[in-house]
Amino acid sequence: MRSNTSLAVFVLMIVYFLPLWAKGQAPAHEEVLLLVRSCSDFEITGRGDHAEWNKPEWQSLTKLDAGGKDYDTRFKILYSSTGIYVLFRGVDDRITTKDYKDFENIFKGDVVEVFFYPNPPERVYFEYEVNQLEKELILTLSSIEGQTPTSWVPWHRSGIKKMVNVVGGKKAMNGKIESWTAEIFFPYGALGLLPNMPPRSGSLWNANFCRLDYDSGDMVKWSWSSTIETSFHELEKFRTIKFE
Repeated sequence: MRSNTSLAVFVLMIVYFLPLWAKGQAPAHEEVLLLVRSCSDFEITGRGDHAEWNKPEWQSLTKLDAGGKDYDTRFKILYSSTGIYVLFRGVDDRITTKDYKDFENIFKGDVVEVFFYPNPPERVYFEYEVNQLEKELILTLSSIEGQTPTSWVPWHRSGIKKMVNVVGGKKAMNGKIESWTAEIFFPYGALGLLPNMPPRSGSLWNANFCRLDYDSGDMVKWSWSSTIETSFHELEKFRTIKFE
């Protein structure tokens, strides 16, 4: 009788406390929305013209805000034995940014952004931003619900490579252009503070891919996850990717 009573109490404790523990945590991986194809390593050019980029299909970003133009924005992603490749392509009329340096607040001008969140609900994730002038911001963040995320920056960028190509105009502040592409390679060493690293065949991560544009004078957001409301740091709204 005592054994049955103890078991019943244990079950009741799980039923009661599990929802409280899970509240506010990022969701577990449920639906694979993007298969990340494997590739051989290659040199990036900023144009996304290597044959390996024929493997994945373009993924579209959703414009979240009413202002500004409906600039078409897309991305592709691949992974190799040494790192992850991401390619952005976006229509644009103008390079709207200031003369920022690396690791300054480049998000106050035009940028594209990558977020990797490898192991929900462990709230450690990676953010990368780059603008048309190839200035970048690299962060690993730890987020506790209700608190401002704590961030770390890498030592000497940990080998991240990026190249940007501008079409139809000059690569300069306020330059009139037609579109731009950003090609980035993330070696696994740059992601070394993240859990569930490096990804292997079958690994599931949460992720998001975003864009900010200021041509209208206001911030206009694009996101792969269309349910984002106010901030790109809404981890529970990231989407799931699976490594081939």
